Amino acid sequence: MNHLMIFDPELTAGQILSNEEVCEKFKCGPHGGMRRGNPTNSMVLISDHTDPAIPYHDKWVGDILHYTVMGITGNQSLSNQNETLAESGHIEDLDVFLFEVFEPQRYTYVGRIFLADKPYQETQNDMNGNLRSVWIFPLKIADKPSIVHIPVEVIEKFEKQRESYVQKLTTEEIQRRALESRAIPGERLVQSKHYERDPYVTELAKRRAEGYCQLCKNFAPFTTPQGFPFLETHHIIQLAEGGSDLTENVVALCPNCHRKMHILNLEEDVTILTELASHIT
Repeated sequence: MNHLMIFDPELTAGQILSNEEVCEKFKCGPHGGMRRGNPTNSMVLISDHTDPAIPYHDKWVGDILHYTVMGITGNQSLSNQNETLAESGHIEDLDVFLFEVFEPQRYTYVGRIFLADKPYQETQNDMNGNLRSVWIFPLKIADKPSIVHIPVEVIEKFEKQRESYVQKLTTEEIQRRALESRAIPGERLVQSKHYERDPYVTELAKRRAEGYCQLCKNFAPFTTPQGFPFLETHHIIQLAEGGSDLTENVVALCPNCHRKMHILNLEEDVTILTELASHIT
């Protein structure tokens, strides 16, 4: 985009707005993924990831967002808002802004964008499972920082929702969609909180286990190059949930049981480990 930004929304990358706030800020409509705000000479793009049933998803590759434009059934055409976005680099005073949505009613502001390359076409299935031609726009952030760091917890929740949806599909449907997958994986920078674990508490839990998983009671599946039985430490109450980093909250588990606790966290298993950790000195 060659012109200077005419409309300044006065937003910071990563700032979260409601749908109503987006409409008020940009003077645009409340529906759709491409919204023209004529009073502000702007266009708002919504990259919505909340519906796992949609057969296509916008994807970041490096600092380029490959954005699929309007139209969920039938062949897409470069008309209406799609045409406006295609010509946005040549429309005087028009600025285009991007939001991403991972949770309903939480619109994360990414920044002002521009076309990084010519739009291209792909063949994909629409919402009814019919093959159709779609238009994909390579978009790049004009402002700095170039990509918003989404909290890792939000991404993990989003991925679990997609996995749960896919598990309900037939094998034939999964195979069809897998064959349509793009060869280049999507990328995303995430923001995570790191908890510093006490190395003495961690090592003590492993020493107390004496090489045996404290849940399934089986010996460690292998030994390390240094000759130690391989076990992983687990906080019975997760640090992120307010658990302590003390010996009575830390046990040593085999990799299988460790994953089981993170996925199922069965009450009977929590009770067993809590009683075990509280009695071992």
